Amino acid sequence: MTEKQKFHDIEQIQLKPPAGTRVFTISNQKGGVGKTSTAVNLAAALASKGMNVLVIDNDPQGNASTALNVEHGTDIQSTYDVLIDDVPMADIVQECPDIKNLWLAPANIDLAGAEIELVSIVARETRLKTALADYATWREKEGMQRLDYVFIDCPPSLGLLTINAFCAAQEVLIPIQCEYYALEGLSQLLKNIQMIQKHLNPELHISTILLTMYDGRTNLASQVADEVRQHFAQEVLQTIIPRSVRISEAPSYQQTVVNYDPTSSGSLAYYNAAIEIAERGA
Repeated sequence: MTEKQKFHDIEQIQLKPPAGTRVFTISNQKGGVGKTSTAVNLAAALASKGMNVLVIDNDPQGNASTALNVEHGTDIQSTYDVLIDDVPMADIVQECPDIKNLWLAPANIDLAGAEIELVSIVARETRLKTALADYATWREKEGMQRLDYVFIDCPPSLGLLTINAFCAAQEVLIPIQCEYYALEGLSQLLKNIQMIQKHLNPELHISTILLTMYDGRTNLASQVADEVRQHFAQEVLQTIIPRSVRISEAPSYQQTVVNYDPTSSGSLAYYNAAIEIAERGA
């Protein structure tokens, strides 16, 4: 079956909205594992299927904002203003210009200072959670449709920005790179999640693990995939995201791969992952 035929089949699939808004934190303290690519491409794929989706860029690098073609210079209000100055999320959220049903709360380099500034602020761990709840209430008052999915893109660390994301979400999605050090550091992430569950957010759970940057030409990639599946049999998606030039290229055109090259292997993989997440339910 050709890529175009596969894409045609995907287009025919109808998705049901979830019973309530599903909020995902996309986290892994290891950098370069595909967190941002996963956040924006899953969001774009679900939005293209008619779901109402919000991406919260919670990373000072602002890469999710770039990929979704949303302005995020230091003169633009961002997640920093929400976390530090109590600016309503409704004031910063922008519609993505290229994708219907998709909204973004942008981030910029100002957010780098938030880790330090949050330390002395009251209820520092739950500020994003409160802001997101207020935004949902605002949408309802404005007569807007409920959000079906929220994806929070986190920095590669386990500081207060990530803790805010954990407190705001019910589900954790962990992208794991199919390379040698894949599982290194994961135990620390799991400990942090358990600590958040115990003290701040009992609803939080790891619902999804996505294998990324898979190179089918190497034995190592399949060994890593097998090892992850042994450890997390229930959580790992069947869909694997391949190593793909198109996924890497798309952000330089301020696009997701789903828009940039819909029939590429990377785009089809993210579509399939999004469908799998939707069909699994909460």
